[in-house]
Amino acid sequence: MCYHAGMKKDIRLKLTIRLYSDDDERCFGPGIATLLHRVEEHRSLRAAAASMGMAYSKAWRIIRTAEAVFDCKLLDSVTGGKNGGGAVLTKEAQALLAAYDGYCAQVGEFAAEKFKSCFGKLTE
Repeated sequence: MCYHAGMKKDIRLKLTIRLYSDDDERCFGPGIATLLHRVEEHRSLRAAAASMGMAYSKAWRIIRTAEAVFDCKLLDSVTGGKNGGGAVLTKEAQALLAAYDGYCAQVGEFAAEKFKSCFGKLTE
């Protein structure tokens, strides 16, 4: 690698944390975390998926994958009707999302410090 003081572009750290099951199946990461946050906001999986430009069928697929791996229900859903349908996060989903967000924040802080100590002189 060639490090020199006159870099053409600034560099930055972009950290993405994904969780995988023991059979190497992706089961939780930034996409489903955003989807769950949007369900909290919109109180609907369909609206949450639409706000992300995601197909409703894909939203259900990633929810079901995570539910299978974590062995818990993530959404309480009400089908449409007079007042329309909706969805809310279960207590398990709230706990999982809080754990993931907290972990990402802690790892991000650590990674930012390490990035600065390793690459700081190159980015000044």
